[in-house]
Amino acid sequence: MAHRRLRTTLWVLLGAVSMLFAGYAVGRTHDRMQAAAGSFETQRIEFQRHDATQQLAVSGSQSVERAPAAEPRQAPGAAVETAPADAPFSFRGVAQEVLPVVVEVNTVEVIRQTVPRFPSPWDFFGPRQPQQPEEREFRRPGLGSGVIVRRDGSTVYVLTNNHVVGDAREIGLKLYDGREYEAEIVGKDSRTDLALVRFETRDEVPIARLGDSDSLYVGDWVLAVGNPLGFESTVTAGIVSALGRRPQPGSPIAGFTDYIQTDASINPGNSGGALADVHGNIVGINTWIASRSGGSVGLGFAIPINNARRAIDDFIEQGRIVYGWLGVSIQDVRPQSMPGLAADLGIEAQDGALVINVHRDSPAARGGIRPGDFVTRIDNRPVSDSTEMTRIVGNIAPGRRADFAIIRAGRQQTLSVTLDRRGTEDEVAAPSGMWPGMAIVPLTESMREAREIDEAIEGVLVASVLQDGPAAISGIRNGDVVTQVNGTLVHSARDFYRALAAASGEILFRVNRSGVRIVVGMDAL
Repeated sequence: MAHRRLRTTLWVLLGAVSMLFAGYAVGRTHDRMQAAAGSFETQRIEFQRHDATQQLAVSGSQSVERAPAAEPRQAPGAAVETAPADAPFSFRGVAQEVLPVVVEVNTVEVIRQTVPRFPSPWDFFGPRQPQQPEEREFRRPGLGSGVIVRRDGSTVYVLTNNHVVGDAREIGLKLYDGREYEAEIVGKDSRTDLALVRFETRDEVPIARLGDSDSLYVGDWVLAVGNPLGFESTVTAGIVSALGRRPQPGSPIAGFTDYIQTDASINPGNSGGALADVHGNIVGINTWIASRSGGSVGLGFAIPINNARRAIDDFIEQGRIVYGWLGVSIQDVRPQSMPGLAADLGIEAQDGALVINVHRDSPAARGGIRPGDFVTRIDNRPVSDSTEMTRIVGNIAPGRRADFAIIRAGRQQTLSVTLDRRGTEDEVAAPSGMWPGMAIVPLTESMREAREIDEAIEGVLVASVLQDGPAAISGIRNGDVVTQVNGTLVHSARDFYRALAAASGEILFRVNRSGVRIVVGMDAL
């Protein structure tokens, strides 16, 4: 009997323990189901908004829907909270200072497209007059950021990127405290990818404090502030990864300026926003990212604010950026890519830019610069390549005199040139004004073989001719071999450019074209 009661007691205890384990398992399963449900709800967010910065993400576009506003907001002018002395390192104070000066930029671009007309059901009764395609307008929304940089009375100016607002028909701004304004473009510039917009208000508006981007060093902390993917007023932190970065050759990124590289997270929607130092100074305008996915991979780039200061003044005073103009076309001559030409001109070990054509009646022509001159320094600033020369010249104020250190026919000299104001792209690039309107290269063995040019013929090969330029009008053609200039035998590119620089009046070119000797005349510069 006692044995039976003992066995019954053991079964009761085992049942109780089993119920406890079962209850624990059910609770764990419920927790997992709740967590999974929460994760699923998070993943259901639908991004449906187009972003104007999509073209600068290397891998393509992303559309987003406006995300919930960051709360709570701090009113402009409110005291900036500081972290307690014993708190861990924080960017709280910097964020609270910079956030109010960064705005959300909403744009609408109107795109006109020709679309075909669909067949009509009345066509069943017989052919009618053919339906012509019709042109329709489509509205494409865009999103970016901007920085409040100046105020003049009731007019407030916001700096952003040209690719954010450049093609917009409608521009709306939303401030950090939720106020919204309509804006209009003051000026825009594709060469620097900068634009300035303005709005009107008599209310208090915080103004950004612009810093000194030249004081940055690699390794400095920086904060990126903007509206990535529609998430308003987002702050990310990183360091200055590199300075003086340039986009790859052939890239659609504006190459007139250099860039600050940072690993602070930058995404579509950040374009036009602020890059700030730890003191709350704006040191850059976030502009583009390098990415294969379209999102941040730690390769973000910002225009140095020192490169934008003059643009702000020019936009307000002139409506556009005023560039200095020299009036030449130039190219790089690298020993790796053009060994024959570099050796011919004696500039294998030199950095600089080669002048190919000179615009008639330009500062360069009046100052004595000629085709074949190799520019090495401008006002004691070294010229590393053609891009750097373009930037230096563009940043010189029109009407100012600059000293150009050049190498001509192997000899160094300095020329003083007073720059003019750069005109429109059509005026600057007009081929009829570019003299002589052609580019030449040394006649190498590989070129002789490719073009079946006899080894007895010496001269330089015409590599390209500008359509409607002086050379083309005179009758010079691509592939011609120039053997003499005004009776001077041409054995090298140096001989050709030396004779060109010394010429005046009419220049006679003796040309060999497929074994036929031709004399071509052209007016000198």
